[in-house]
Amino acid sequence: MNNRKAYLACISIVFIWSGWITISRYGVHTVLQPADITLVRYVTALVCVSPLVIRHQWSKYRLHQYLMVGLGIGFPYTMLSFYGLRELKAAHVGVLVNGMLPVFGAIAAWFILRQRISIMRYGAIGLIFLANFIMAGGDTFSPEHVTGIIMLLVVAALYTMHMIGVKHWRFEWKDVLVTVSVVNALLFLPLWFVFPNALFQADIKDIASQAVYQGIVVNIVALMCSTYAIKHLGTITVSIFMSVVPVTTAMLAWFILDENLNNYELAGIIGCSIGLFIYSRGQLLESQKHILR
Repeated sequence: MNNRKAYLACISIVFIWSGWITISRYGVHTVLQPADITLVRYVTALVCVSPLVIRHQWSKYRLHQYLMVGLGIGFPYTMLSFYGLRELKAAHVGVLVNGMLPVFGAIAAWFILRQRISIMRYGAIGLIFLANFIMAGGDTFSPEHVTGIIMLLVVAALYTMHMIGVKHWRFEWKDVLVTVSVVNALLFLPLWFVFPNALFQADIKDIASQAVYQGIVVNIVALMCSTYAIKHLGTITVSIFMSVVPVTTAMLAWFILDENLNNYELAGIIGCSIGLFIYSRGQLLESQKHILR
């Protein structure tokens, strides 16, 4: 029953994260600056989870644990993502960030968490990585996109760091909500004055839309779902689901941002779908063997 709920949580994360990339790309092309969206995100989340903050037992974890879990999905993640979204299409951002998660997740899980999976599932990870690489297309890896590519690969590494921390130190969803909100609101507020900002010149509708989606949907609902899924399924499986984000992102960008799907993206969508099927099949076979034992 817990696994069923965890898979539903993964599916929810996929659609929420796809919407996040799309709405973030829209946001960075308004008057709002990346620093503005980041500040709105964490201040909104902090206000919403303030009752949990008051009751939280801060002695539960160490400072470096709070920082690793908080900053892994915190302002370094968002700022690098937002600046990357200025250079690349929404679908390509999904490819470089989420498409790399199974690779980074598998490496980290192997060396840090000592998680082992079957050759079949490793093959599925390789196929998903290849499909995402194809989906990006040749123009993504042109010289003018180097900076954006590097930023987004760092983003993928940061999110992997967050997932490993949640799993390794057994953070519960309430702990994650408090950690991410408090750590980033406190650390980023003074930095907001350093970065270019235009919060007070922006349209209130743009601010409100970013506050609701970034601060509540992503920073509360999605974090609750991801923490639950990581606890019950592990970092590798959650990473696999997150790798489907480029597919849903490309489709949302097609409908909302009028970013047409090309042949590379269509091939990538098919490859990701096959890879996810193989991975799921491999996981089912492993579960059956474990039951028979």
